[in-house]
This record gives sequence, C-alpha cells and structure tokens, in this order.
Amino acid sequence: MVTKFLRQDIFIVIALFCLLFVGLTTLARAVDPGGTLTNPTTVGDSVSDIFFSDLGRTLTPQGQPNPIAAWLFTFSLASIGVVLIVFFILFPRFFTRTWADASLAWLGSLAGIAAGVCFIGIALTSANLDTDQTSPLIYWAFVILAAATALYLPVLSRDRRYPKRYALVLGVFAAILAVYLYLLFFGPHTKIFAGVTIQATSQKIIAYASVTSIFIQSLGAYFEARRRYRWNKR
Repeated sequence: MVTKFLRQDIFIVIALFCLLFVGLTTLARAVDPGGTLTNPTTVGDSVSDIFFSDLGRTLTPQGQPNPIAAWLFTFSLASIGVVLIVFFILFPRFFTRTWADASLAWLGSLAGIAAGVCFIGIALTSANLDTDQTSPLIYWAFVILAAATALYLPVLSRDRRYPKRYALVLGVFAAILAVYLYLLFFGPHTKIFAGVTIQATSQKIIAYASVTSIFIQSLGAYFEARRRYRWNKR
C-alpha cells in the first residue's frame, strides 16, 4: 500500500530541495573567492566570467582554498541529482491511461534518472581535480535531460486529466534547454573572451531553469495527487 507521503507529500519535499538548491548556491556564489582561468586576480563571483560549475573548485585559479563554496555547491548539486531520481521514479504513475503514454513516461523517467546520476557525478568531481571527467558529465547530463523532456512533453500535452499549464511550463523549459545545447555544442569556444561570457552565463541560466522546472512540476504533481485521491474517496 502506497503511503500518503509517497503518494503526494514527497513532491513537496522535492520542491523544498529545489528552493534549498537556489539558496545554497546563492550563498556559495557570495562566499566564493573568485578568480577565473583567464584572469585569476578577479575577486568574487561573476555572472558572465565564472562558470557555475567552478563553485565546486576546492582551489581557486589563484590557489586559494575554497572549502565553503565547494561544499555548498557539492551538497546542493548532489541533492538535486537525488531529487531528480526520486521525482522521475514517482512521476510516471500519473500517466497510465494509455499504453503509449505509460511507455513514453517510463522511457522519459529512465532518461531523467540517468540525468540525476550525471548531476551527482558532476557534484562529486571537483573542477580543479578532474576536469576531464567533469566536462563530459555536464554534456551528458543536459543531453539526457533533454531526452527526458522530449519524451514527457507529448505525454503531458495529451493527457486530459493532467492540467495543461504544466505541459506549457515543460515546453518553455524545453525551448531554453534547446538553446543551451546549441550554445554548448556550437557556440563560441571558451578560449575567447566572448565565448567565456556566453557559456558561463548560459550555464547559470540553464541550471536555475532546470531547478525551476522541477520545482513547478513537483508542485503540480503534489496538487494532482491530492486531487485524484480526494476524487477516488468520493
């Protein structure tokens, strides 16, 4: 028997962890000593010059210890990875009306779970200790997340029982993610100044857009689970 917590309240917990991610990474950016590979002498965080993943550095480009920002970044990103896994395990149960939608939902969830694992891997791999491992994980995380989004979008759009506003939110996120992937693969290289600005800024935008999307979808799942439970009790 599914408990009330697993049926609906877990989605509130997921939403709270999304808010925690925003709070902790904002704090990490505030305490980060700063410095970039091209200009190690800069002080503090910069939206356009410092990559979001650079918060995970245990050492700045100047060689300064960065334990607080690195821990906050690691914990918050690993938590979001776990949250994604839990969310995508539970989300398919809303879409069982047709075999096609149920199949797409489970395929989308498998992709979402894999993306969550990638985010955990990014969190546990310090940017200054293992750059070769970190970069492929960032690519894989967002490519797989794009696959999960593409699989779920028709499911949310077609299901008459599920509020259409959440399909709209997912569609907006899919558009933002598509732009980011284009910049990631075909945008200017980070060896030039304009490339650093574009790639660093877009990385921050997609990170918060991803968490915002999961936050909204989690609230939607909570309210939908509560509505269906009340309807079934009548």
